[in-house]
Amino acid sequence: MNQGLRTVIYPVGDLANAKALFGKLLGVEPYADEAYYVGFRLGDQEVGLDPNGHKHGMTGYWHVDDIRADLQALIEAGAVVLEDVRDVGGGRLIAAVKDADGNIVGLLQPSS
Repeated sequence: MNQGLRTVIYPVGDLANAKALFGKLLGVEPYADEAYYVGFRLGDQEVGLDPNGHKHGMTGYWHVDDIRADLQALIEAGAVVLEDVRDVGGGRLIAAVKDADGNIVGLLQPSS
């Protein structure tokens, strides 16, 4: 079903400050530097900074090969859809569900 938890998102209030801090912490420049998201890559791991992340309530995405099939499998296992599959640019797809305990699980299918 999954390729692992490979994207960790930090909700931030001050994007510029967080970008400077994480740049030093990670020792790399961001590959994405937008007003709505700053992303760093370290091998297969992505660390993202989201100034709107507090509204989303999620801090990570499980990378999957077939997001629609995996979303359906989670629904059949009792999850409730919070965000249906959507393209966030370049063919990269995300979705989110909530489990019975209210935990949010994000899915991400990388672009092919």
